[in-house]
Amino acid sequence: MLIDTHCHLYLEEFKADIDDVISRAESESVQKFYLPGIDSSEIGNMLSLEASFPGTCFAMMGLHPCSVKENYLEELAIVENWLSQRKFAAVGEIGLDFYWDKTFVSQQYEAFRTQIGLSIQYRLPIVIHTRNAMQETIDVVKEYVPKGIRGIFHCFGGSVEHAREIIDAGFALGIGGVLTYKKSGLDQVLEKIDLQHLVLETDSPYLTPVPFRGKRNESSYIKYVAQRLAEVKNVSIEEVEAITTANAEKIFGI
Repeated sequence: MLIDTHCHLYLEEFKADIDDVISRAESESVQKFYLPGIDSSEIGNMLSLEASFPGTCFAMMGLHPCSVKENYLEELAIVENWLSQRKFAAVGEIGLDFYWDKTFVSQQYEAFRTQIGLSIQYRLPIVIHTRNAMQETIDVVKEYVPKGIRGIFHCFGGSVEHAREIIDAGFALGIGGVLTYKKSGLDQVLEKIDLQHLVLETDSPYLTPVPFRGKRNESSYIKYVAQRLAEVKNVSIEEVEAITTANAEKIFGI
């Protein structure tokens, strides 16, 4: 069994063929799909997909750092309201992103800390997005380690030193299509990291693995990530599947 720990299957890119997308993934032994939140504009679509595939698709709730704008307090209130109403798989995706725009850096920090606080309140894991802010994100997470937070650094692309800091904080590394890119250097980092600290993801429809790079990503392509990870770690793909699935189940409390 495989688990796609991070996929945006509720987006417009999948509206026309979501049933086929799920079916293709299930034919490749992908049995669970975790859906990260972005902002209030997509909550309805996300929850609708979860309802259409009960026990298969699992929604998270969170405000993505790239969605932290002038109305971030309203968005955070919506996140908190939903978390008070029902159970979610995680608080996510949350974090810091200084790649596109640094207009709302202080608000991103506030939103990140607020949502970590909600994860502690509701005893949920967090799923973290970080771009051009790896060390800053790790430093925030370290503040809350004594309070027992747990979760995933989604789309990990940092150094061995970053990986070890994240692991020491009790978090797993989300590994996706970037691992299949020749110039990413991620393979050299993961050679030094035990499988016990890794989970698999696609981030569909983004970050499509080789040999489909440049096309829409989907959850069935997670097998290419698993295959490449097996090569990097010099183990069987069955071992990769078993260990990463167990890691995901532990994080999400399955």
